Amino acid sequence: MRNEQVLCLPCMLELPRTGFHADPENDVARMFWGRVPVEHATAFMYFYKDSRYRQILHELKYRGQCHVGVEMGRIFGSELKSTPFEQVDLVHPVPLHRRKQRKRGYNQSALIAKGVAEVLGKPMEAGLIRRTVNTDTQTRKSRYERWENVAGIFSVKDPERLKDRHVLLVDDVVTTGSTLEACAAALIDLGHVRVSVAVLAYVKLD
Repeated sequence: MRNEQVLCLPCMLELPRTGFHADPENDVARMFWGRVPVEHATAFMYFYKDSRYRQILHELKYRGQCHVGVEMGRIFGSELKSTPFEQVDLVHPVPLHRRKQRKRGYNQSALIAKGVAEVLGKPMEAGLIRRTVNTDTQTRKSRYERWENVAGIFSVKDPERLKDRHVLLVDDVVTTGSTLEACAAALIDLGHVRVSVAVLAYVKLD
């Protein structure tokens, strides 16, 4: 089985899945209420600090294990089939700043997006949104500081290519939703784009 190259079957069955795709009022969707009007929002699994599945994201983000991102995207995409998320027109990852991507060598969210798009049978675009500011790490910032850190940092390269399209934004991890909010706002502010959000892992704050 192809998926067992990343996860053995028992481990895959034990993934801490959220089931958010079946609940339009899930925790990730609520993040955007009153902030930016996304159509649908979901996360595939919970992210726990001491979970053995934390290693999946670590391997993807810091150890260059690109196949992990694509394969997890495929697993995620399989869960999104036959749901409203399948009605999007294209899949686009949340971009890294070019300096950070050059240093890392890849955008982990683009790898996840590639797997999701493949299973949903949708085109995957990775250059229509640009991150214009290389922001500080969000890890130790408060919710407001996170929002302040990312406000206005995204721009749309070719607005006409997105006219009347429904874009599925894909990211690796969501904590407060500030980065995704800023990215979605750059699209929605065009006035003719709808946005949904799909994130691989959700960090539930206490």
